[in-house]
This record gives sequence, C-alpha cells and structure tokens, in this order.
Amino acid sequence: MSRKPVVCLAGTLDTKGTEYEFVRNTLLAAGVDVLVVDCGVLGEPYFEPDIPSSVVAERAGIDLASFSGGVEGGSGGRNSAITNMSLGLKSVLEELCNEGKIDAVLGLGGTGGTDLLSKAFRGLGMGVPKLIVSTMASNNTRPYVGHSDMMMMNAVTDIAGLNRISKLVLTNAANAAAGMARGYEVTKAHGEFSKPLIAVSMFGVTTPGVMRIRKNLEEHGFEVVTFHAVGEGAGMEHLIDVGVIDGLIDFTLPEIINHWNKGIFDPGMERMEAAIRKEIPQVVVPGAAECFNFGAFDTIPEQYATPERNIIIHNPNITSLLATPEEMRRLGEYIADHVNRAKGPKAVAFPLLGLDNYFVEGSQWHGVDTSPLFDSLRAGLDAGVELIEMDNNINDDAFADAVFGLFLKQWAAKAEAAERSVAETTNA
Repeated sequence: MSRKPVVCLAGTLDTKGTEYEFVRNTLLAAGVDVLVVDCGVLGEPYFEPDIPSSVVAERAGIDLASFSGGVEGGSGGRNSAITNMSLGLKSVLEELCNEGKIDAVLGLGGTGGTDLLSKAFRGLGMGVPKLIVSTMASNNTRPYVGHSDMMMMNAVTDIAGLNRISKLVLTNAANAAAGMARGYEVTKAHGEFSKPLIAVSMFGVTTPGVMRIRKNLEEHGFEVVTFHAVGEGAGMEHLIDVGVIDGLIDFTLPEIINHWNKGIFDPGMERMEAAIRKEIPQVVVPGAAECFNFGAFDTIPEQYATPERNIIIHNPNITSLLATPEEMRRLGEYIADHVNRAKGPKAVAFPLLGLDNYFVEGSQWHGVDTSPLFDSLRAGLDAGVELIEMDNNINDDAFADAVFGLFLKQWAAKAEAAERSVAETTNA
C-alpha cells in the first residue's frame, strides 16, 4: 500500500463533535490517516469534515434544511433524518470502499446514531473493518448488526462529553480501528476465492457428524463454513442469497420449531428459504429438528413446561424441549415442501436411530418415536428427490460418510448441468 491506512470516521459532528475530535486525534496519533464524514442535520459541525453532511444528504435526495428544527415526528422529524442520512452515508461509504480510499469505518452513537450508522456500515462487504461505539452495545445488538460482521463496542457512559471513562473507551476504539485498518490488506487476501465454499448447519448434539463431514469435504478440495443453529441459520440464509455459498449440507434444523414456538434459538425468519431461490446443490438432514429451546428451566413458558415435552437440561442456561407428534408431522411436511421447491440438485438423508445425541442409548430421549416426522417427510417428497435411510444415529461415521457421498453426487449434477448449458449456448 503506497499510502497510509485510512480510517473513515463517520457521525454527527454537530451533537457529538467533541468526542469525534478526540477520536480523530487519537487515530492520527496511532499512525493512520482519517477521513471524516459528517451526518449531522441540526447545526454546524464542531470541526470541518472531509465530506460535509450536505453531500450525504444529497446522496439521499433530501434537503438538510428540512431537519433543522430537530422535531421528533413528521416528514422533517428525527426518524426521517436518521433513515435518509443513513441511506446517504451508505452510498458515500460504498463509493469510498469501491475506490479503495478507506480501510476501516468507525462511528459513535446513542440510539439514533447507532441506528443511522449501523444501517450504512453493515451494507459494506464482509471483511471490511466496521466498528461502532454505542450505548446500545450491552443490549440486543441483532437489530443493528444483522447478518454482517460489524462490531459494536459498549460505550459504558453516554456519548455526551469527555471524561476519564469515555476517554478510555474511545481510545481503545480508535486504536482497534487503526489496527484493523493497518491489517486490512492481509484481511482481504483471506477473502480471495480459491476453493468452493460449502455451508453446514451444526448444533452441539450434531457436532460429531458435522466434524466428520467437514473433514471429508476439506480432504476433497472444499472450504467449509459451519453455522451454529442457535439463530445463526439466518446468517447462513443471507450468505446463500448474496451468492457467497456454493453448496449446502443443511444437517441441523432446530431453528424451524424454535421459530414456531418462539424459542431462544429463533432465527427470526423461515429457514430453508434461500435454497429455494438459489440453484446451489444441497443435502438436507432433519438433524435436531425435533428440538426447541429456552433458557434456564425457570424461564420455560408455562404452556411448554409439560411432561410431554420431556425437558432436558442441556446446561444451566439452556433447556431442550421435545416436539409433539403433531409438531413432528408438521416439521416433516415443512422440510419436504422446502426441499421440493429448491431449484438446484438436492437429496435427503434420514438417520433412523436418532436425530442427535439426545437419542443415543442412556440419553433422555432414547427410544422416543420420531416416525411422525420421517413418515410425513417421506410422503411429502417429490418422486425425483433422492432419499437415503440408514439405521444409524446422525453422528455415526457411516451416516456422515453417506451424507458426504450424497453431497458429492449433487455437486457433480450441478457441474453436469452447467456443462450442458454451455454446450446448448454454443450450439444455438
């Protein structure tokens, strides 16, 4: 890199200018350059930015004068200002990144500032260093982070003036951003495409099977990314939709019933949808599909704290609850429907002796009847979908190896389809 690394410092210089000036000076002292983008709408900036708020507003197609009153509601209200300035900032940042002018983004915010910054930051590519110091970082961060790799750092105090506590936090944030900016060239190198990237969904009780499949995939020239089925399936779906994932082994599906029953591992969306929209090859296994979760035992809602749920204390902070036979039947129908509608090569595998480690001999769910799930899934699958059924637990090596072999078959079918398409285009 012929220039110094550059941290883009973005935020409202009218209301938090003192703090931004402190962070800018700390970044400069850390040996990086700083590009400041102002997003303030209420008044003049505390210091001169590199990109003024008028430019950010122009990118969003709005007039700053509409927001000068600082009202909370109406067309010129605070919410509208946050939404529109976030859109403008997103456009500015994407251009700066695409032109290679910045190596990290950093911002500071309360509730409004965090909302404005996060919507713009999280739209940047995976691997672009992005950090927000926020008063919301000790709360639920999912609305801000979404499926991105954006980081949030707890501000501890409100961002309203400098003091011995805020200086500590802001200095750490500035040095963290500076370090990430200096390392961005190396970071980008790790994101270069070389091997096909295969996603596999995993739960603690399906880990041995996934690890066996991962080993097989890596030995055959694939790169593997696992997603913990504790709500992170939503991130996997996002990456499938944006074209990052080349193939899928959806081995672990507890997020479906967690979504239905509002368990703690609810992904906040319907699972298995992205593969319907994309043509990636996939193998589906209903691993842990019978299981949904709450926190410690005393957090289980009354309607679920019943003997039929056969509650397992997974650890002091997580309980696992069993689906009813009717829920299992619905799960089978749901999975079959989603597999049928998926556009790429696809297959399904059943481990008839247990969907996870809860079913092994000596475990609490050993012997539990899961036939309603298998029966409805089997009956619902289209005739053209390959199905293998094995008298194994999901974590047995023989079953994991069979799933891997089934995936290789779908991968080959995808390659053959691509070759046919090229041949047809050439001969047209």
